[in-house]
Amino acid sequence: MQIFESMREMEHEQLVFCYDKTSGLKAIIGIHDTTLGPALGGTRMWPYETEEEAIVDVLRLSKGMTYKSAAMGLNLGGGKGVIIADARKDKSEALWRAYGRFVESLGGRYYTAEDVGVSPDDIDIVNDETDYVAGLWHKSGDPSPVTAYGTFVGIKASMEHLTGSDDLHGVTVAVQGLGSVGYALSEYLSEAGAQLLVADIYEDKVVKVAEDFGAEVVDPDRIHSVECDVYAPCALGATINDDSIPELNCRVVAGAANNQLAESRHGQVLKDRGVLYAPDFVINGGGVVNVAQEFNPAGYNRDLALKKVDGIGEKLLEIFAISEEEDITTHAAAERLAEERIRAVGRIQRIRT
Repeated sequence: MQIFESMREMEHEQLVFCYDKTSGLKAIIGIHDTTLGPALGGTRMWPYETEEEAIVDVLRLSKGMTYKSAAMGLNLGGGKGVIIADARKDKSEALWRAYGRFVESLGGRYYTAEDVGVSPDDIDIVNDETDYVAGLWHKSGDPSPVTAYGTFVGIKASMEHLTGSDDLHGVTVAVQGLGSVGYALSEYLSEAGAQLLVADIYEDKVVKVAEDFGAEVVDPDRIHSVECDVYAPCALGATINDDSIPELNCRVVAGAANNQLAESRHGQVLKDRGVLYAPDFVINGGGVVNVAQEFNPAGYNRDLALKKVDGIGEKLLEIFAISEEEDITTHAAAERLAEERIRAVGRIQRIRT
């Protein structure tokens, strides 16, 4: 892998490798773009099979955060952290404190928060070493429920675009991944009367959702291919790829996972198949909106955060309309809206007294 070439192609500003012998910390922090403000993005803990896989993930995730913050109208840039470890057995106070010191060393260019495998309790330990954190229990807390709520709003908007109604009663939704976001999304969908098909690689999570919401359990390797109205990827990215797309049996792809498209061209493949795609960095923007409220001078306000998250539906309807009017993919339409805001603010910032 040519790291600098990859950074050039994806327009990254910085890639930071963090290693601590004592705690065993192996982490990578990616800062994509700080035009709109300091980079904000959660830290993910995952047992990547190779270091290259971790690098690719942090590059894709941090770029996605730039677009997400821009699309949500936030004055924040895009960053992300990944820790190469198993969240179920490798956590320790020493590891989190070491990571916090590396975040502190960036001097505020990057603020971290929760992501896959990381909890507010973990971030609380990171906070012992740096103030450049968000998502603390005494502030906005775990962003997962708000991410799920925004995804729920986005699914309703997607169905409204297709059918003229956002009523989800009787609508079949296949949820892939039942972590904090997937579980909360399943709850919202169940309360709205949707029929749930669910899958996860961890049996305990599947059992809980099945018992709590009467969901039908599906094999993780088949969840993307089951007959449904909405396929909602809520685990890792790149599940929409050359292998999975021909097997999709849904009308809509609308989930909370980041980087759902393995490649941008897959947006066109979905369009050609007549499958509506809700761009991931828009539909899953609720979490960053919630966390960003911590930067409000007046302090965190959950009601205001949720009110802004309600706007995800209108944003998606706007993107769907642009896609149809200009015959471009929904992914391209969403990227254009985000890039236009970054360019506009970037021009303003060049004006100095």
